[in-house]
Amino acid sequence: MMKGSLDNQHHQDNREWFRLLYQWRGSVIRGILPRVLLCAGFSLGITVLYNFGINLALPLESGLVPSIVLGLLLVFRTNTAYERFWEGRKLWGTLINTVRNLARMIWVTVQEHEVEDRSEKIANLRLLVAFAVATKLHLRSEKVNEELAYFMPISWYKQLETMHNPPLEIAFWIGDYFQQQYERSCITAYQLTAMFRLLDIMVDVLGGCERIIKTPIPLAYSIHLKQLVFIYCFTLPFQFVDELQWGTAPIVSLISFTVFGIEEIGVEIEDPFGYDPNDLPLDQICHTMKINIEDLITLAPCVRQWKNPRTELEK
Repeated sequence: MMKGSLDNQHHQDNREWFRLLYQWRGSVIRGILPRVLLCAGFSLGITVLYNFGINLALPLESGLVPSIVLGLLLVFRTNTAYERFWEGRKLWGTLINTVRNLARMIWVTVQEHEVEDRSEKIANLRLLVAFAVATKLHLRSEKVNEELAYFMPISWYKQLETMHNPPLEIAFWIGDYFQQQYERSCITAYQLTAMFRLLDIMVDVLGGCERIIKTPIPLAYSIHLKQLVFIYCFTLPFQFVDELQWGTAPIVSLISFTVFGIEEIGVEIEDPFGYDPNDLPLDQICHTMKINIEDLITLAPCVRQWKNPRTELEK
C-alpha cells in the first residue's frame, strides 16, 4: 500500500515537472522573447555576411573572461533580488502570526462589562485584518478602496481616505482601543503591555516592507548590468560564426535566452508586493486572515473576571 502511494506520488511529480516545463504563465519568456529574437536575427545576419566572404569572426577564447564576469554579476543580481523577495515573505509571515496572536488575546482577555462591548471587540478584531489590507494597498501605492469598507464603519473609512499612511492610522485606532479598555479595567497592565508589544510588531512589519519598496536596486548597477548583458549577447555571433556558421543563430538564441532570463527573474522578484505572477500572493494572505478572524468571532470567548490579589488579601 505504501509502495503504491509512493509510486503514485512519483508519477504525479513527473507530470508536474513536464507541466511546468511548458507553462507560459509565471515564466519570463514573454518578457525576454523580443530580445532573444533580436539576438537570433542579428546572428543570422552575421552568418549571411560570413558566407558572402565578409569575415567578422573573433577568437572563441575572447569570450571566456566576459562570460565569467557576467556570470558572477548575474548571480549577485539574482541573489540580491531573492533576498528582497524572501525578506518580504518573512515579514508577511510575521504579520499573519502576530494578527492571529493579537486577535486571540483580544477575544479571550478583554472583559465585557456592557452589551456593546462585544460589538466593539469584534470591530477591533476586524481592524487587524484592515491593517493587513491597508498595508497591501499602501505597498502597491494604491488608494483605499471598497475592500477596506467591510472592516470598519463608513465614518472611519471616510477618515482613512484622507490619510497618507492608512495602515499607520489603523494601528493608532487599535492602540487607542487597548488604552480605553485598560482605563475601563477590562484588561490588566500586563495584558496592555503584551498587546502593545504585538501591535508594535505589526508596525515594524509595515516599516520593513516600506524599506524594501523605498530602497530599490541602485539604478547605476541595473543600467550597467543591462548594458553588459546586451554587449555580451550581441558579441556572441562573432565568436561562434567561424566554427558553427549556420548553427550560430540557434546557439546564440539559447545562450541569450538563458542570460536574459536570469536577469529578468531578478527584475520581477525584487519588488515582491505587486501583481506579477511571481510576486507574493498578498490578496490570498489577506483573505486567509479574514477567514481566521471571522472563524474566531464565531467562538464564545471564555473571559474570566480578573481580581486584584492585593484587594483579595485586604478582604
